[in-house]
Amino acid sequence: MEETARARVTVTGRVQGVFFRAETRGQARRLGLVGWVRNRPDGSVEAVFEGERPLVERAVEWAGNGPPAARVDSVDVRWEEPAGDAGFEVRY
Repeated sequence: MEETARARVTVTGRVQGVFFRAETRGQARRLGLVGWVRNRPDGSVEAVFEGERPLVERAVEWAGNGPPAARVDSVDVRWEEPAGDAGFEVRY
């Protein structure tokens, strides 16, 4: 079994109003990850992905592109200790 990893990503660019949160949730669920995603007041999107490291890395890579309507300028990734979240949700 792969080690469990947790990554917190902050994505900047044109990432709000382009279905970024919904697409992130769908991608995370397809990969079997847990965590959450939310819009931040500064216009960025923040997400936490937790699961098997290779799958978390795939989600982080996906966030660097986002959905088709998005324009990603930067992705900041911080690795954290796994927290054992359940499910993947959009936070408001």
